[in-house]
Amino acid sequence: MVTFLLVVALILAVLVLIGFVVGHNRIRSADIRVREALSGIDVELTRRAALIPSLVHTVATFAGHEKAVLDRVTAARAALTSATGTPSVTQRSTAEQQLDSALTPVLALGESYPQLNSSNNFLDLQRNLADTEDKLAFARQYYNDAAASLNRLLTTIPWMFVAPLTGVTEKEYYQTPR
Repeated sequence: MVTFLLVVALILAVLVLIGFVVGHNRIRSADIRVREALSGIDVELTRRAALIPSLVHTVATFAGHEKAVLDRVTAARAALTSATGTPSVTQRSTAEQQLDSALTPVLALGESYPQLNSSNNFLDLQRNLADTEDKLAFARQYYNDAAASLNRLLTTIPWMFVAPLTGVTEKEYYQTPR
């Protein structure tokens, strides 16, 4: 009887250890997916920021006296560049929102300056920005899906018992700039 109880206790201990290892690996894998998704957002934000100097130069060529508008875009680009790579999703989102609001008047200048709107360089930059925004929207969605999966793991049984031991915490969602 004592041998039987020892075998049962050993089997239970092995099952608990296996459960811990499986839970730890699932949570860590989900955390890695979240970090990967966040770096995907950074790639697109960096790509977008890289287009800004060309856009500013092109607009300055046709509308040089719009210096205040162009300076605002340059400052917003610098804020976005510094926010990229930080652990704060909120910082990225806020910087992206600032850049969006700074870009709107620049892109609207095309209507005020017909020669700017007919410039192949300006039109190409607009297409690249639109393409980057599409990729950025996909990257944001991918991140939010990965964060939701991780957050679900961290708050559901049985993984919620393993989560504190992994050191992984819930992730905030990426808010779309408005």
